[in-house]
Amino acid sequence: MIKKRTKRKLVWLAVIALCVIVNYVRTTYRYTGPEVDYTIYDDDLVPDNPSLHIIKYSGYYVMYNTEWKLPLWVKYELTARETSGESTRTGKNFKRDRTVDIEQADDDDYRNSGWSRGHMAPAADFKWSEEAMQETFYFTNCCPQNQSLNAGQWETLEEKVRGWANRFGSVQVVTGPLIMNNEYGTIGNNVVVPDAFFKAVLAGNQSIAFVMYNRPENENMQRCAMSVDELESLSGIDLFSEMDNDTEARLESTYTLHHWGL
Repeated sequence: MIKKRTKRKLVWLAVIALCVIVNYVRTTYRYTGPEVDYTIYDDDLVPDNPSLHIIKYSGYYVMYNTEWKLPLWVKYELTARETSGESTRTGKNFKRDRTVDIEQADDDDYRNSGWSRGHMAPAADFKWSEEAMQETFYFTNCCPQNQSLNAGQWETLEEKVRGWANRFGSVQVVTGPLIMNNEYGTIGNNVVVPDAFFKAVLAGNQSIAFVMYNRPENENMQRCAMSVDELESLSGIDLFSEMDNDTEARLESTYTLHHWGL
């Protein structure tokens, strides 16, 4: 009888301990401290380089590189409300943005190149507005991307971002290509093929970054993850420069996989 009571007591203690752990994990997934102002655009972001041009669209900003004919980065906020909407990709194809007088890639550069037309700001993040989604189909938002990556791990990461927007209420996102050894050269009229792609995310007063190489297979998402500081060292881009220095240093130096459910 004593042994049975002891076993029951141990079982109940184990259940209570498990509930405490689960509750801790759930609460640590959500930041409950003071709000941080994440302004995502400032005129100071435009460097003194004639090849680089800031373009403001209704849903995102892009820093476009006319020398590479690629976006250097795209940046936007995605809220939980914006993860759903009526707009679809039906009938939409990539085209030049005729509203800006800069050199851009076009459809002929990609045709029969062996590379897909890869969105940097994904169309599915802009279902909330027909205009905003249409603007993701400009070549100012496009990079040559391995099709298996585009429709595989990269798409999975994009879906994760929408999930985080729903979970945290909103996320700040910066996405772009990485040109390192230029292993794949160019296509068409000197459109540079990236070696890899990055995505940095800020939400719940924490940040995380990912790098995926422009090939069919990459490591799993956990192994593709890194701190924003590490990505900035790799890319040479100050991704969230709009924050004050103390906040930036605190948020960008580390990342915690369990905060993101990874």
